[in-house]
This record gives sequence, structure tokens and C-alpha cells, in this order.
Amino acid sequence: MQQAYRWCLLQPHLAPTVALFLETNMSGINYSEKIPNNVNLSEDRTLQRALEQWQPNFINWWDDMGPEGSTDMDVYLRTAVSVDPQGWAQFGHVKMRDYRWGVFLNPGDQERKIHFGDHIGEKAWQDVPGEHRANLRRIIVTQGDTEPASVEQQRHLGLTAPSMYDLRNLFQINVEEGRHLWAMVYLLHKYFGKDGREEADALLQRNSGNEDNPRILQAFNEKTPDWLSFFMFTYFTDRDGKFQLCALAESAFDPLARTTKFMLTEEAHHMFVGESGVSRTIQRTVDVMNELKSDDVNKLRAAGVIDLPTIQRYINFHFSVTIDLFGADQSSNAATFYSSGLKGRYEEGKRTDDHVLKGNSYKILSVEGGKLVEKEVPMLNALNEVLRDDYITDSKGGIDRWNRVIEKAGIPFRLKAPHKAFHRNIGSLSGAKVSPDGEVMSDEQWMAKVGEWLPSNEDRAFVASLMGRVVEPGKFANWIAPPVMGINREPVNFDYVRFN
Repeated sequence: MQQAYRWCLLQPHLAPTVALFLETNMSGINYSEKIPNNVNLSEDRTLQRALEQWQPNFINWWDDMGPEGSTDMDVYLRTAVSVDPQGWAQFGHVKMRDYRWGVFLNPGDQERKIHFGDHIGEKAWQDVPGEHRANLRRIIVTQGDTEPASVEQQRHLGLTAPSMYDLRNLFQINVEEGRHLWAMVYLLHKYFGKDGREEADALLQRNSGNEDNPRILQAFNEKTPDWLSFFMFTYFTDRDGKFQLCALAESAFDPLARTTKFMLTEEAHHMFVGESGVSRTIQRTVDVMNELKSDDVNKLRAAGVIDLPTIQRYINFHFSVTIDLFGADQSSNAATFYSSGLKGRYEEGKRTDDHVLKGNSYKILSVEGGKLVEKEVPMLNALNEVLRDDYITDSKGGIDRWNRVIEKAGIPFRLKAPHKAFHRNIGSLSGAKVSPDGEVMSDEQWMAKVGEWLPSNEDRAFVASLMGRVVEPGKFANWIAPPVMGINREPVNFDYVRFN
């Protein structure tokens, strides 16, 4: 290294080249090549030093907790390389450990104004206001914690992939959840000093389902034991991620808003994997129903497909667990986050109220006298419920599309979302015994019927019995239909994963 410094003194015209050499070799990271970004990492020495220490820990976490048995695979992945809508990603085969996890913010607007809450009309913040520091850090950490958690939940699924196409989609989601973790860690390192660095380290220390150090939100400590659960998770739970990101994309803290807007670009594919995966499962089931001319559950299971009542029970479970993620129906924290400008509503800019909400009310549900009743509460305190209701409306759209597959096959069966009071474990409805149709029940009635509404141990064991790895290009497990088309205009039988 001393030799390099002497070269700079003797031949000044070589100084920029030598400086790049030193930066790359001293840190082990070339910030323009290894980490695609539009945040000028190469010019921010403090941030470089922080990431130098965090990046090896991330790779260690990926090796320990990332997709099992995938180290030597070359996977056909898209990599974010810019924020240009016409060419934001590149596709190619890459080892996941060498994936270029980038840091991208949507283009900024120096004149952007805060458009909700008590600071409405003021300029958006480019730095963290001291009075909002703790709450912003909490929001970013909670969002950031979900990203590695889902990778951990899904790490065994590659061993039972129903096709090479599906295996590739699993891995694409995994690396993008890793990139979303990088996005949150960037904000923690850049704007929150020592506290942010400690929180970034802790994101790699918690583990899904770990009794001593679990993930923050309970839904991210549940197992994802099979591919039907994975498709349900990516449809329902990643959709919760969409709504949370949309609410954060309204934030007065401009770097957070710009970061989450770009994350939404990638999140759409995750929900597509879930919706299309369930749709293909249904397609295969109704095809076999018509071949056998039967809706008998035992006959269908003997034929190796997942019967529609079981799919309904999986919907009931994942829908109800996911809507709990929005939090209690009345929350002073939600009111504070909104009034402070930290977190808006879904599509805040399209709403026609005053965006302050001090005099507005909203209806929430509770159980009183054995009945579900609506009561009016201040809207500011009910913003979790507002976001939950927006989510429910959006989620039902996919269920309607699944039903069109069943209808097209001429099968007289319809899937549906359960009532939002069903199987709830947070807020005023927590522990209430309410059927999927919205009927309040006694404990005895609930216990007699719950096996018809939620997946039983027998259901889960049957679905698990279907899970066997199929990795020959163009071949699919018996329980799922092929997709209509491949990835990035490649054929369905393309070698999406190369096993070395």
C-alpha cells in the first residue's frame, strides 16, 4: 500500500486509478460494481466503513439461513441496476451468494411537500427530525425485520420444488427480500448513527421461530412447510408488505418514501408468484375433477391433487393471520405516525378529505352481547383498520380470479375470503369465536366446526406428502399445472436453474 501512495506522489495523473485500487482492495468491496446504487456510495466514506463491517455479516447470514443446498446453483435472476422504468433490471444466470444486492431510491423531487398530517404543506424532510427519530427508527426496523424473516421461513422449500420454473421464482423472491433488507439497512446506517448500526446488526441476529431471539412480528415466526403455504404466503402476506410499503411511500421522510417506492417495483412479482401458483394448483385440481367426474375428496387425494375444500381452509388461515399484521383496530401509535407525517394511508394522494383527519370517524367491529356490532371511533386512532380494509378489498380480487378458473371448468364451487372477524388474535376481535360467515359462536360450537375451517394436521400431512422435487426443465409435479408462459420471454422448459 505504501508503494501505491509513492506512485501517487511521483505520477499524479495515476492518482484516481490508484485511489480506486486502494478503495476496492482495502475494503474488499467495489461500491460501483458489487453494490449497484444511485446513492453515491463511493463518495460517502462513513457509510462505506459501516457497510464494510455489515456486508460480511450479511453474507454469513445468507450462508447459514438462506436457501438450503443452493450454493453451487446458477440461477436465472433479475438484478436491479437502475430506477429507469424502461430498463431497471437485468436478467442472467448468477450464483445467489454473488447476487449484486443494490441500494436504490426513486428519483427525488427537491420541491416535494408533505401532504398529510400536522406538517402538511411543509417541505419533505431530507434528514431525520430529532423529535421523530425513535419512531422512524422503529418503523424502519420493523419493516426491515420482515425481509430476512421470510427468507428464513422459506429456506427449505427448494428441496421440494414442484418444477425448475418454481424453484427459480422462489430464489428470485429470496434475493429480492435480501435486497429489501439492504434498502432498510442503508437507511439505518445513513441516518441513524450508532443506534442505526446496532439495529442493522440485530436484523441479522434475530431468526424466524427462534425461541430466544425471534422475529418481531409473529406471522414471520411461523413455518412455511410446503409450497401451497408458500403460494398463500406470497399472495396474502406479501400483499400486506405492499400495503405497508405504500403507506411508507407517503412518508414526510423523503429517503424512506423514495426507498419504499422502488421496493414496490419488485414486490409485484412476489404477489404474482403467489396468485399464479394458487391458480395453477386450482387448475390442476379442476382438470382432475373433470377427468374423474367427481368432487369426492378421497378420490381427488388418491389422484394426487389438492381438493378445493383444503385450498379454502388454507385461504382462511393465511388471510386471517395476515390481517392481524395490520395491528390493533384502535392504535394511538398509528395516530401519532400519521399526524407526525411518518406513515400515510394507502394511496393518500387520491383521497378527497382534508388529510389531517382530526374530526373524522371510522367504523370498527367488536363483539358485544354475542353479536358483531359496529361502533364509530376517531379515524386517527383507526388507521390500522383503514389500511386493513383497503387490503381486504384488494385481496378479494385475486380470489375472484381463482374462482374464474373453477367456473371455466364448470365446477359448482366458489372460494371466498373469510369474514374479517374470523380467527383473529389482535385488537378488539382477539380470541372472538366467529365463523368464516361472520356468525358469533360459543366455544363449543367453534371447537365442533374449526376442523372444517382451518387446515387440520391431516390436511397438512397430505399436502406435505405431495411435495417432491421436480427439476427436469419443462416438467411439473402432478399437483400443479404448468404456467402459461416462462420468465422474461424464455420458454417454460428453459434451464432456469443450473445445478453444478
